[in-house]
Amino acid sequence: MRIASTQYHSTMNAALQDASARAQEMLERIASGNKLSVPSDDPVTAVRLSRLTREEAALDQYRENITALGTRLQQNEALLDGMSTDLLQVRDLLVWGADGGNTPEDVAAMAGSLKALRDSLFYTANSRDQEGRYMFSGTATNTATITADSTQPVGSRYSWTGNAGEQKVVVGNGITQTANVHLDQMAALLNQLDRTISSFESGVSVNDTTVRAELTATMSAVDGGIDKISTLIAGLGGAQNTLQTLGDNHANVSLSNQQAGLTLGALDYSEAAVKLEGYSTALEATQKAYAKVSGLSLFDVI
Repeated sequence: MRIASTQYHSTMNAALQDASARAQEMLERIASGNKLSVPSDDPVTAVRLSRLTREEAALDQYRENITALGTRLQQNEALLDGMSTDLLQVRDLLVWGADGGNTPEDVAAMAGSLKALRDSLFYTANSRDQEGRYMFSGTATNTATITADSTQPVGSRYSWTGNAGEQKVVVGNGITQTANVHLDQMAALLNQLDRTISSFESGVSVNDTTVRAELTATMSAVDGGIDKISTLIAGLGGAQNTLQTLGDNHANVSLSNQQAGLTLGALDYSEAAVKLEGYSTALEATQKAYAKVSGLSLFDVI
C-alpha cells in the first residue's frame, strides 16, 4: 500500500505532538505533586477530593469561630471575675457597716468606698468589645446594658436596658455555642446598693430598725449577685472546655482528611518517573524514526 508523503508527515507530526504532550503533562504532575491534572483523569477520585476539600473548608471555619469565641468568653470571664471581686468588697463593707458599734460618722465614711465600688460595677456591666458593642446586653449590642438617670429618686436611678437574647456561634456541624451572657439582675442590685449608700451618707445609726432592715436586704441582693456571677463564670469555664474539646476533634478530623487527600490525590513519584521515562524514550524513538524515514528515497534502492 502506498502512503502519500503529506499523509505520512501529518501522521508523524500528530504522533510527535501526542508524545510530547504526554511527557509535558507528566512533568507538570511531577512539579505540582498532584495525581490528577483534570477531573476527567479519574472522576471518582476527583469527586472524593472535592468532598474532602469542602469538609476541610468547613472545619477551618469552625476552628476560626472557636478561636474567636474562646477569646470572647475569656474576656467575659475576666470582667465577671472583676465584678465578683467588687461585690465581695461591697459585702465586706456592709458587714463592717452593720456593726452596731459604728458611729454615724464611721458609716458616712464607708459610703465613699461603696460609691466607688458601685460605679465600678456599673462601668464593668457596660463594658464594650473592640468594635464598640456592649458585651452584657444580650442581642441588643448597640444599647447600654444599664443606664443611669440622676434625675430619678434614689433606688430607681439604674435601669436594665439590654435584653436576655443569646448570640449563637456555629462551632461544628449542627453545633452552636452561646457567645454572650447578660446581667439583667445588676440594675436592681445597684438600686438597692444606692439606697444603702444614701442612708450611710445621711449619717444614720445602723442600730435603727429601718436602716438595719435595709442593710439586710442589700446584703441579700449582693449575695444573690455573687451567686449569679459565680454561676456565669462556671458556665463560661465549661463552655471553654467544650470548645477546646471540639477544636481538638476538628483538628483530628482535619488531619485525617489531609492524609486521605494525600492518599487519593498525591502523585506516586516512582510510578510517574517510570512513565516519564517511557514517554521520553518513545518520543526520542519516534523522532529518530521520523528523521530516518524522511531521509529515505526510492533512488536508494534502485
